[in-house]
Amino acid sequence: MEEDIIRNIQQNFQKHYPHLKLQFYKNPHGKGEPSPRQESLSPLLPIEEVTMFHTSGRINIDPVRTVAEVEHDFYRLMGLCVQIFRQAGDLWLETTGTDCQTLQQQEDKGKESMNTAPDEPEEYDLSDRD
Repeated sequence: MEEDIIRNIQQNFQKHYPHLKLQFYKNPHGKGEPSPRQESLSPLLPIEEVTMFHTSGRINIDPVRTVAEVEHDFYRLMGLCVQIFRQAGDLWLETTGTDCQTLQQQEDKGKESMNTAPDEPEEYDLSDRD
């Protein structure tokens, strides 16, 4: 895994959860806190440049695991600071307030947000009325 780049790990994660994404950061975030945007790491960085540990390992991303568990495992087992985001329409939301939900629950919410049609715009009559 060390010879990998961040983007490859992100892509592998999104193969399993297309409405979730992993973002890597320089430092860990506190429980229920967002990660500072300026600490976000480039997807092109090699893992060996950002990990605190130089060991290989596997992270369990089974659907029944919570966001908090997965984020914690990345840090504890690999020395990688990650935050999981959920898709909400055209936006990506940090899951800080819902870290206790499972990956599958988060994926379902993201998928649902893509299936809801936006509100129809109101019609406006632009004809001249003198």
